Amino acid sequence: MGPHRSVIINTGSKQGITNPPGNAAYNASKAAVKSLTETLAYELRESAGTRLTAHLFVPGWTFTGMTGGGGLAEKPAGAWSAQETVLYMFDKVRAGDFYILCPDNETKTSVDALRVLWAAGDVAERRPALSRWHPEYKPMFEDYIRENLQNI
Repeated sequence: MGPHRSVIINTGSKQGITNPPGNAAYNASKAAVKSLTETLAYELRESAGTRLTAHLFVPGWTFTGMTGGGGLAEKPAGAWSAQETVLYMFDKVRAGDFYILCPDNETKTSVDALRVLWAAGDVAERRPALSRWHPEYKPMFEDYIRENLQNI
């Protein structure tokens, strides 16, 4: 990251990319943040002489005051602290990454990447919506994850 450069960082969610069932309004709002930020990044990139970039920050499981309010007094082992998440974000912004997909202590980045690819495959391969949770496709998804993690 060069001197005096400015950045816009919008906070998305993995749910806005993979769209798991159960919270449609949240998923839709985070999908909109993803789309808006992608378009903004493109427009800034195409603007001559701009020193402003946009980035999509997609945290993993993060223990914050908001998540702690659900009765959790201590950070669960699977979660990252807010500080860990922000430090990771800064490293990725400095590297020039647009998509900043944070891992956590429960889900590896490689698993997140495979989930994203599977979700896109629903469209490209004309599978049923949210096939990862479909009874006929769930075993295929599990095989896909298992086989691809062995190749990483």
